Amino acid sequence: MFPKRRISHAQGYLALGMVAEAAAELEKLPAEDAERPEALAVRLAVLHEQQKWIEVRDLSRAMVTRTPGEPALWVSWAYATRRAESLEAAEKILRDAQSHHPTEPTIQFNLGCYACQRGDLIAARAHVDRAIALDAKFAELAATDPDLEPLRSAGTTDCQPST
Repeated sequence: MFPKRRISHAQGYLALGMVAEAAAELEKLPAEDAERPEALAVRLAVLHEQQKWIEVRDLSRAMVTRTPGEPALWVSWAYATRRAESLEAAEKILRDAQSHHPTEPTIQFNLGCYACQRGDLIAARAHVDRAIALDAKFAELAATDPDLEPLRSAGTTDCQPST
């Protein structure tokens, strides 16, 4: 079967929630095709669904090295690192990501979550406000994200940008 078709099948399985089947399709790819960016992206999604955080961390890091211009890869790397290592290690990744992608709201939002979990509500508020200013959809997320509960409980925010 053609590699593009196999990758497409894996994506389809993944979309249907058939994670094992998606992984099986990727395993059938020849080694040279398994390293194609589109195959790696599907593999990353499969590993994420399987909650294989060390593997997600390692693959995301490798993909960031290849394509640092893709902010979602930085976020994936930090997300997995938080689960595989620590919040501090994840925050370090996102601080580096922020220098490459200063206007990426997801990076700002996650930095806000991390700051909140560390107890730095002032930094958390600043990052969350910045994320909301960049993309208003983050106001809804801020109102429900469990990482931001300390910020909401402190009464320092209604999860709207401060004026």
